[in-house]
Amino acid sequence: MEFFPQPVDPVVPLARMSIFAEGLDHPECVAFDHEGALWAGGEAGQIYRIQKGKTEQVADVGGFCLGLTFSAQQELFICNLGLHALQRIDCSGRILQTIDQVDGRRLQTPNFSVFDREGNLYFSDSGEWNKGDGCVYRLRTSGVAELFAGPFAFANGMAMSAADDVLFIVESQRDCVTRLPIRADGTAGEPEVYARGLARVPDGVVLDTAGNLYVTCYATDCIYRVRPDRTVELFAFDPEGTMLARPTNGAFGGPEGKDLFVANLGRWHITRISTDTPGQLLANRLAG
Repeated sequence: MEFFPQPVDPVVPLARMSIFAEGLDHPECVAFDHEGALWAGGEAGQIYRIQKGKTEQVADVGGFCLGLTFSAQQELFICNLGLHALQRIDCSGRILQTIDQVDGRRLQTPNFSVFDREGNLYFSDSGEWNKGDGCVYRLRTSGVAELFAGPFAFANGMAMSAADDVLFIVESQRDCVTRLPIRADGTAGEPEVYARGLARVPDGVVLDTAGNLYVTCYATDCIYRVRPDRTVELFAFDPEGTMLARPTNGAFGGPEGKDLFVANLGRWHITRISTDTPGQLLANRLAG
């Protein structure tokens, strides 16, 4: 069954959405640090920090910043499309490390990353459009990077289950989210489609504490919510594509952790959406 934003009414009306920050250069991803400041990247390598209503550019790392993820040590990992690399910077913007290949295989489209509680970083490489050659790498706490799983049809956003035993992977060219078990020995299990018909071009995914997945869809200016029983519902939709404008990735934050902040690659702002359930805490927030 194919799900599509029209004519179904979304769970969240436009009235419950607002612009949180403006003046960013086509942000693709957002991430919170342990102090509650929101960070975002720009399409020309900018790194922004947004705190107390003020947006400041912290750094210019070059390239095109896609996924941003904070470690427990509050270092920021950047999936840099323009440089075909994974970068690690400190909170002052100083570049600490750059990884552009794994086992002699050059990164093509590093897209998004997520930590487990042990400090291992999983990051997607979408590969080439229409090639079905996307994959997921793992950067271990030892500093060794390795191929973890693949191939996928443009592996994109990811979310880690609270128990660290499942990696949810968006496959943008299959309009689905794939569930990838992580075995007790740390190896990847057999992937299966967890939710399908997420029209069109799903990009990012984030979990709340109830186990709901929120999936942003780039080509339809909407967000789906996938419940633990795999029921799919239209969570948010902007028919004019101005409040939600090519949404790509999201992060939970706010005073109670119930606000979903969404990056809009098609415009210059971050959208805030009030929800009824707190987001699942990520590794750096747990550490903070």
